[in-house]
Amino acid sequence: MDRLHDALRIEDYALIGNTITGALVGTNGSIDWFCPPRIDAAACFAALLGSHDNGHWRIAPRTEYHVEQRYRPDTLVLETEFTTHTGRVRLTDFMAMNSHETEEHCHLIRIVEGLDGTVDMEMALVVRFYYGSMVPWMRRIGAVRLAVAGPDSLYFASSVPIQGKDHTTVARFTVGAGQKEMFHLSYQPTHRTHYTAPDPMAALQDTEDWWRKWAARSSYEGPWRDLVMRSLITLKALTCRPTGAIAAALTTSLPEELGGVRNWDYRYCWVRDATFTLWALLASGYTGEATAWREWLLRAVAGNPADLQIVYGVAGERWIGEREIPWLSGYEGARPVRVGNAAADQFQLDVYGELMDSLHLARSAGLHPEPHVWDIQRAIMAFLEDHWQQADDGIWEVRGGRAHFTHSKVMAWVAFDRAVKDATRYRLKAPIKRWTMIRDQIHADVCAKGFSARKNSFTQCYGKEAVDASLLMMALVGFLPPTDARILGTVAAIESELMIDGLVMRYRTEEACDGLPGNEGIFLPCSFWLVDNWLLQGRRDEAEALFKRLAGLCNPVGLLSEEYDPRTQRLIGNFPQAFTHVALVNSAHNLAGNGPAAQRARNRTHP
Repeated sequence: MDRLHDALRIEDYALIGNTITGALVGTNGSIDWFCPPRIDAAACFAALLGSHDNGHWRIAPRTEYHVEQRYRPDTLVLETEFTTHTGRVRLTDFMAMNSHETEEHCHLIRIVEGLDGTVDMEMALVVRFYYGSMVPWMRRIGAVRLAVAGPDSLYFASSVPIQGKDHTTVARFTVGAGQKEMFHLSYQPTHRTHYTAPDPMAALQDTEDWWRKWAARSSYEGPWRDLVMRSLITLKALTCRPTGAIAAALTTSLPEELGGVRNWDYRYCWVRDATFTLWALLASGYTGEATAWREWLLRAVAGNPADLQIVYGVAGERWIGEREIPWLSGYEGARPVRVGNAAADQFQLDVYGELMDSLHLARSAGLHPEPHVWDIQRAIMAFLEDHWQQADDGIWEVRGGRAHFTHSKVMAWVAFDRAVKDATRYRLKAPIKRWTMIRDQIHADVCAKGFSARKNSFTQCYGKEAVDASLLMMALVGFLPPTDARILGTVAAIESELMIDGLVMRYRTEEACDGLPGNEGIFLPCSFWLVDNWLLQGRRDEAEALFKRLAGLCNPVGLLSEEYDPRTQRLIGNFPQAFTHVALVNSAHNLAGNGPAAQRARNRTHP
C-alpha cells in the first residue's frame, strides 16, 4: 500500500508539459517539480530536491490507497488512479496546449473524477518561488487566489472550498462516482494584470487532440511502437517550442550516485546531442522539429569558433554560470544542489565534430541551410585546423584536467570528413585537399596513439590503458568498419571491463581521474550504443536481448532517466533524459532495419 507522505523514487514520477516548460507528478498525487514559465526557470515547486515546505501541490486520498498511473494513449495527459477501501478515483493531470507560443503563460490543470463508491480527498498547495526559498504574497481576487513574488505570479482556482493555513492552501472534500472537481494553477508575469481562467474540460479536449495529432505524424512502424512513441512525445515535451531547442532533461541535481555529489543541471542544450537528435527526429518523420533544432543550433553557435560552447541555454544563452542552492537538502540528501552548468566553460573537441556531422546530415536529408552557413562552417574548420592536436576536457566533462581523449580526436576526424564530403558533393568553396590531408593525419594519429596493442583495444586517452564507452562511437560514425579487428577488440574490452549486470558504464571512475569523489551508475545511452554495435557486427540476438533489457528499465509510464543503479535497481540522474530517449529511438529504428547505425557507419572515408 502506498502512503501519502512516502519519499518517492525517481521512477515514481511522470512528466507533463506544454513544450515550453514541464512538471513532475508523483504516484502519490504530488507535483514536486515545476519551473514556470520556461524549463530552465527557477522552480516554484522544489520538493523534489528538498522537503514539501520547498513547494509542492498534492491531491490524493486521505487514507491508504493502491495506485496505478498511465498516460492516455499518444498524449501527455496523465491519469493517476487511486483505489481505497471505500472507492476509486481518477486524477487527470496535464498542461494545457494553447495558442501561446511565448513564455508568458502556462496552465497546469488537475481534474478529480469519482469512479466507484466515495473517496475522501485532501489537497495541499505550497508555492515557494525561487527554488523553494520565497514565500509569496497571497490574496483573493474574487474566486481566484493570487500568489505574487517579484516578476512571477500564479493564479489558483478550485471547484471545492479552500482555506489558507500556515502559508499553505488546503482543502478537504469527498468525491462520489461520476462527480468531477476542477483545479487549475496558471502562471503569468506580474506585469500582466489581466487574467483569463481556462475552461478545464475544454482545455483537456484541446490538449488531448493536440498531442494525438502530433503523434499521428510518426513514421515509425517497428515492433516497439508504444515505447518509441512515448520517447518521441517525451522529446517533444522537452522542446522549447518558441526556439526549437531540446533540453537534456527537465530537472537539475538528481544524483548520478545516491547520496553523492555528482549532481548537475541538465535543463540546457548540449551540442553533442545534435546528430543523435536529428537522426531520431528525421527517422521518425518529424522534419519540422529537426529543422527547428538545426536552426536553434546555428543561432546558438554563431560567433567566433574559438568561443564555441558545448552547452547553451534553450534560447541560445551563453552564460549559464554554475552556482549552488544551499537551502535545498538535495534528492535523498545528495548535495550540493546546483543551478547552471560550469561545463559551458570547458573546451571539448568533440562538439566541432558533432556540429559538422549534424549539418552534414541535415544537408543530406534535404534541410539545406542558408548560403552563409557554409561560411560559418569554414571558420569552424579553420579553427579546428590549428587546435585539433590540443588536449581537451572530453565528452564526459570530467573535472580532473584535460587529456588527449581518443573520442575527441575521432570527432575531430568526423568534422574534417564531413566537411570534405559536403564541399565535394555540393561544390562548396573549400580547401578540400588540405582538409583531406588533415583528416587522414588525424586518422593515423588516433590509430597510432589511441590504440593499445597489448589490450587489442582503443583506449580512453592517448598513452593510457583504460577503456571508455565513448569508443563505441568509432564504428557508429564511420571511423572504422564495425567488423574491423580493432573495433571488435574494443567492443570486447568494453564488454569485459565496463559491463555490470549486463549494462555498460561510461568508464571506471577509479581509473578516469574525473576530479570527483564517489562513483556513478550505468549511463544508459552507452548500452544502447552497444546494441547498435552488436547489430552492425551481426550479433542480432544479443542486440535484441539487450534492447529488451533496457526497455524493461523504463518506469511504468515509459520514461527513463540518465542512469541506472544496478545495486539498488533504481533509476538515477536527471529525469526524464532526452539523450537516453534519443538513443532508445535510434536503436529501435536500427532493430527495425531502417535506423541510422548502418547508414552512418557506411558514411565513412578512411585510409
